[in-house]
Amino acid sequence: MGSTKFSMWSTKMSPRLQNQIAKSKEQALAAFVSKKAEIDAMLTRLRALSEDHFNYSPDEINWGHVGTLGYYAELLKRVTDSAFNEGEHAE
Repeated sequence: MGSTKFSMWSTKMSPRLQNQIAKSKEQALAAFVSKKAEIDAMLTRLRALSEDHFNYSPDEINWGHVGTLGYYAELLKRVTDSAFNEGEHAE
């Protein structure tokens, strides 16, 4: 048989395609930074709420409050397990 021929298309990207890719990367970075800012704001609010004992005084605490904190902990565990590849997300 004859020699293998490669595609006649150039492997170089056109300037237009390069520009589109660069623009897409810039947009992705902007979206990433925006989402990170959202997470940072949520973490700041959660930290403040935790430091204030979730707006409860010791005299108010009952098992309902324990259940609420358990629910919050469960949700946060899902996030941390995903972020750190732990629990059901472990590799």
